Amino acid sequence: MTAVVPIEQAKLAAAENRAERVGVLLVNLGTPDTADAKGVRIYLKEFLSDARVIEDQGLRWKLILNGIILRVRPARKARDYLKIWNTEKNESPLKTITRSQSDKLARSIADHDHIEVDWAMRYGNPSIRAGIEALIARGCDRLLVVPLYPQYSAATSATVCDEVFRVLARMRAQPTLRVTPPYYDDPDYIEALAVSIDAHLKTLPFQPELIVASFHGMPQKYVDKGDPYQAQCIATTEALRKRMGLDASKLLLTFQSRFGFDEWLKPYTDKTMERLAKEGLRRIAVITPGFSADCLETLEEIAQENAEIFKHNGGEQFAFIPCLNDSDPGMDVIRQLVLRELQGWI
Repeated sequence: MTAVVPIEQAKLAAAENRAERVGVLLVNLGTPDTADAKGVRIYLKEFLSDARVIEDQGLRWKLILNGIILRVRPARKARDYLKIWNTEKNESPLKTITRSQSDKLARSIADHDHIEVDWAMRYGNPSIRAGIEALIARGCDRLLVVPLYPQYSAATSATVCDEVFRVLARMRAQPTLRVTPPYYDDPDYIEALAVSIDAHLKTLPFQPELIVASFHGMPQKYVDKGDPYQAQCIATTEALRKRMGLDASKLLLTFQSRFGFDEWLKPYTDKTMERLAKEGLRRIAVITPGFSADCLETLEEIAQENAEIFKHNGGEQFAFIPCLNDSDPGMDVIRQLVLRELQGWI
């Protein structure tokens, strides 16, 4: 005769059977391993060979990439990386910050003793493959991948998933997989941005006349094909305006980092800096809400290059507001996102 197991006892047994280790993998875009032409060339080749980033990977693009871009651009970009390089650790700030985000997340959820946290880069090192294999080696049979992009785009979030799927496709015993959604209008994220802006403005010796929210750009044709990125950037900006009590004249939305000759999302950040200064604006602050960690595009392109454009055209005072990085508000956003998506596993 089969013994009858009480319901609560059965639930407990089922929970114990599920208590394998859960892996959390934070993923950001990537960085060269070294701040020299060789390191940048290796990084750019991987990045620009991704069909999610440059969709037309035909013969013409391959000739341009290998015959022009990879011959000319690495040395110039290496000089830019040297301006922001973490010389103490001999690595880019993006790598330093992402590692710290991973370490702080692990400590903040340490009460869940069956969770393992690691980090990876989509391009460069540590690779997604290395991150997944490390978590599996630590006994994880469930995996939560966290693309560190508040706004979704095929060129960022989707290509992270592509690489995760490629890694898993080679495995016979795959971990169960989840991927966090974009958090562009998440109340915790909007609140963290507002708190960060207010805190930084209080440290300035001047009062900005307006704030510019600069997001990484993308070709207009990608949005025309259905990419939701632009709409999510707009939603983030509108939510931030509402939270801070600002209208569109006091918190502008722009797009930076154009590449190539196609039309990209407008208005362009650099052209906006030039126009505002020529129109008589003298004091400005810039935030970059699409980046979860400071990197070349924020520390060099915005804080240095765009500051110079603004001042060269008549502007006087320029403030760059850092990304959320591994700050307490920034880590609270990541922690809340992870805990929400781990429901049912912990």
